[in-house]
Amino acid sequence: MVSNLINANPVVYEKKDRRTRSAVNDVDEYVGEPIDQQEIFDHLRDIKDPEHPYSLEELKVITEDAIEVDDNQSYVRVTFTPTVEHCSLAAVIGLCLRVKLMRCLPSRFKVDIRVAPGTHATEAAVNKQLNDKERVAAALESPNLLNMVDECLAPSYAS
Repeated sequence: MVSNLINANPVVYEKKDRRTRSAVNDVDEYVGEPIDQQEIFDHLRDIKDPEHPYSLEELKVITEDAIEVDDNQSYVRVTFTPTVEHCSLAAVIGLCLRVKLMRCLPSRFKVDIRVAPGTHATEAAVNKQLNDKERVAAALESPNLLNMVDECLAPSYAS
């Protein structure tokens, strides 16, 4: 029912064209390619919003510019912007971002997920939840929450 939605009429933006990644090293298939901002964005752009049938890219919850990567230091920071200041699903969105990166990045990476400064009423609390390993592990023990995350991460063929 639309009246129960936190943001019943979100602004939907056009998706960016997908860019083809060029092969850095065609000579030695065993040399790892560096992970960069575009690769992280490509992993995250199609995650579905937990409340709407749109991707996080289409809602501008994530943008390529809000991703920092330091491959040499094995560090990724993703800063996301909830569609409304009182979004009760901000922690779920952040959890989706974290789980997606846990599943697709090498384990050497430290991942930092943040709400953009000034964009959420409980920004500090959400940031603390998203970057506390014990809280994340406990959240992923909940079958209902894990199902919600998996639904958001499921591939969509309606691109």
